[in-house]
Amino acid sequence: MKTILIKCGGSVIDQLSEEFFASLKELKNDGYQLVFVHGGGPDINEMLELFQVKPEFHDGLRKTTEETMAIVEMVLSGKTNRKLVHLLKQNGLNSIGINGTDDNCIAASIIDEEKLGLVGNVRNVNCKLISSLLEEGYLPVITPLGVTEDGKKLNINADYAASAVAKSLKVEQCLFVTDVAGVRIDGEYQSVMAQEEILHYIEEGQITGGMIPKVTSALAALQSGLNSVMIVSGKNKFYDKKKLQGTQIIEKVGVL
Repeated sequence: MKTILIKCGGSVIDQLSEEFFASLKELKNDGYQLVFVHGGGPDINEMLELFQVKPEFHDGLRKTTEETMAIVEMVLSGKTNRKLVHLLKQNGLNSIGINGTDDNCIAASIIDEEKLGLVGNVRNVNCKLISSLLEEGYLPVITPLGVTEDGKKLNINADYAASAVAKSLKVEQCLFVTDVAGVRIDGEYQSVMAQEEILHYIEEGQITGGMIPKVTSALAALQSGLNSVMIVSGKNKFYDKKKLQGTQIIEKVGVL
């Protein structure tokens, strides 16, 4: 069966619409298996503030001390994951939440403990675990947490975790769910954009504000080995008449 990986940022989960879930059901009806990887930035920041832990970032990645890691895991697995699983169930989709640390679902290694603390890179993905859930008719919802060979839990950037899972499962397509329907240039949504075009439009000032991190995340996913990533809306229908709607981002024109 064909599989689609859906990466859902923590800030988008609360904005997911009935149309979005209708698209998921259509994909399922058309024979696609679905796997989610989600973030949880806003929920994590809220909890860190409550515990008076000041967030630190280095090169765009959250520095994760042991204290921060305990909060990250508590929020991702205890709040954000539960929220998304509940929403899927409410909309008629049988899902099951799993931590990236469960049964080495996401095996990881520390990037740079001195600069970033407990932040990891994905070494391996337990495809057997994910596939067994898919075979039983469940939609796996995975937290971006990893575990080292010696059992240390690590925080992983959700974009990188999603890319690694997508690559390991050899998915048909990797969708980045956002609050917009795609990338707009001169007021028009683009169906396909190459890396060079995106960098050009950022420099030119046509891709601005909140869209910049969306497209740079997509480009980072390409660097991890994916052929393409698609930016789709969590607020509207993104799959209609057997066609995905959004902006497909590829490395080079003519290379898919």
